[in-house]
Amino acid sequence: MTTYQETVAAEATIAEQAWAETFGRAMAAVAGCFARRETRATMAELVAGLLMEVDTRNCWTLGQALGHPGPHRLQHLLSRARFDHERAREEIARLVAGELAGQEVVLVADETGDAKSSTDCVGAGPQYSGALGGVGLCQVAVHLAAVTATMKVIVDRALYLPADWAADEERREVAGVPEEVVFATKPQQALSMVTGVLASGLDARWFAGDEVYCGRELRRGIRALGLGYTVGIAATYQVTDGAGHRWEARKLINKVRPEQWLRRRTGHGAKGTREYDWAWLEVRPDDTPGGNGNGNGNGNAAGAGAGAGTSVLVARRHRYTGEVSYFRCWAPGDVPLGTLVEVICRRWRIEETFQLAKGFTGLDQGQVTCWNSWMRWSLFSLIAAAVLALTAAAVHDGSERQPRLVPLTCPELIRLLRAIVLSPPARDRDHVLHWTAWRRHHQAVATACHQQRHRRHDQP
Repeated sequence: MTTYQETVAAEATIAEQAWAETFGRAMAAVAGCFARRETRATMAELVAGLLMEVDTRNCWTLGQALGHPGPHRLQHLLSRARFDHERAREEIARLVAGELAGQEVVLVADETGDAKSSTDCVGAGPQYSGALGGVGLCQVAVHLAAVTATMKVIVDRALYLPADWAADEERREVAGVPEEVVFATKPQQALSMVTGVLASGLDARWFAGDEVYCGRELRRGIRALGLGYTVGIAATYQVTDGAGHRWEARKLINKVRPEQWLRRRTGHGAKGTREYDWAWLEVRPDDTPGGNGNGNGNGNAAGAGAGAGTSVLVARRHRYTGEVSYFRCWAPGDVPLGTLVEVICRRWRIEETFQLAKGFTGLDQGQVTCWNSWMRWSLFSLIAAAVLALTAAAVHDGSERQPRLVPLTCPELIRLLRAIVLSPPARDRDHVLHWTAWRRHHQAVATACHQQRHRRHDQP
């Protein structure tokens, strides 16, 4: 046990140094996006404050934890401060691109939702969210993550505006939605983010997504950018085999003989190694850039060894339940099944980034209602998560761990940083009493205004 403790102590020292270096580079990268030094300093406080050990994260709780006399500085930063948050996002993407140089990167798109109580919040409306487990009043945002064999980090996000919300001029004006922002589908948002991230210098080879991102327009755009893709499809999704016949995915996969299913390890879980049975069949591509797009044209024949690339239908079967999932895949050139399986499995890791961002950097806790506030809060949350991921990668690369110790995870890294680097939340008696009085007075005023508004509406 002493040997393990010495190893952990060495990792803690490396983590402290790596955090200081990575956090400093991140703050330097976005420094030019601010018009005033004071605003830039408040941003650095907020990003570090998001990692503090507090119950919830919003302007009130973080203002108190940081020792501010009120939430006004943080609220000003989110809503009115002169700050180019789009440029800041690009600078952070360039920073991440530099750190991932030389690694095989998979860009993964997925959306997540945050429950809301009013449609006055920008983009909020009745819509489906997997995080809510169905349809509910929520905001939905599409995120793009860069995933390698050892790292996962979100590099961009886009708030989804439902069609009715995007067309409502009154609500747009109240929420401060820019005029150039128009309705876009989630696949269109994903393609736009992929294009922007590649332009920032990130060297990626693959794109992965679930059934939401299997549309032909998105797949054609991904191919035009020079990437391969693996996207989930429904069992009833129709594909064209090499002979030109149309099949549902579930029926075409029945052509696979029992001995053609291959069992492959796909990762590790709480109960041990995950293993599934995999199979693939050649299909014709229907998304050739500049092609006719019907999947039946001559010269679009696919498969391993085809000159135009590898176009296949991949099936994953659970070894116990027999449940089958389907994926449409394309790659420029010849690739083995093992490579496609690895890319498909990396898609699942974006869920881990959501858990980290929501659990430790307050991605869904901002309680913001306007466009600028949402864009900036989500940006600061993603910066904090990116610094964590890059710090963990630096610790993993720079230390020799014991064989009976798992690599340092981001949750464990946060616990170390809270103990040795991050300032503890301000909890002295006078400060706590000041905030208690401020909160109660503010809530009393808000209650009186709310009741007065109701009375005015009730008058004939």
